[in-house]
Amino acid sequence: MMMFAALSVISFAHIGTGRMNVDISSSTIQWTGNKVTGSHTGMITVKAGSVSVENGELKHADVTVDMNSMTCTDADMSDEYKQKLIGHLKSPDFFGTAEHATSNFVLTKFTKGKDGMYDVTGVLTIKGIKNEVNFPARVQISEKSVTVDADMTFDRSKYDIRYGSGSFFDGLGDNLIYDDVELKLHVVASI
Repeated sequence: MMMFAALSVISFAHIGTGRMNVDISSSTIQWTGNKVTGSHTGMITVKAGSVSVENGELKHADVTVDMNSMTCTDADMSDEYKQKLIGHLKSPDFFGTAEHATSNFVLTKFTKGKDGMYDVTGVLTIKGIKNEVNFPARVQISEKSVTVDADMTFDRSKYDIRYGSGSFFDGLGDNLIYDDVELKLHVVASI
């Protein structure tokens, strides 16, 4: 699966410097997992976070995600099957949310590219395992808020999520679940 992102950055040099808290009621994360026979999509809630701006440029972002808030939004599934799926995703087979109730993004490098594009680098922590992530993002900065929109993909096998993974098991056939998990991020922070 490929990471799809068409993202650009808008920044205003006169904005200045400051720290803003993430607005958890306005921020959303949509996840999509794919398997040989289809895909599942859902939402997960931002629990906390902050962003820092220096001289009108985003310098740091830290976002904590509540792994127990995971939902499934598949329109063609019964509520009973959605609950079963989410229960399995929360189990030790996948994200082990009883032991690892939160995941975390810490973004520390924002490289300006052509036409206002930024390349974002940081660390994603899932199940206590840290891996570097890199993706383009659209950042809109005003005097009182920052909005970050991005499409990114992470490889679950790097976080010891083995169930149905071709990276760990052979001969899975139709039971293969692809390692790449897609995230659509919309993070809003304000004063």
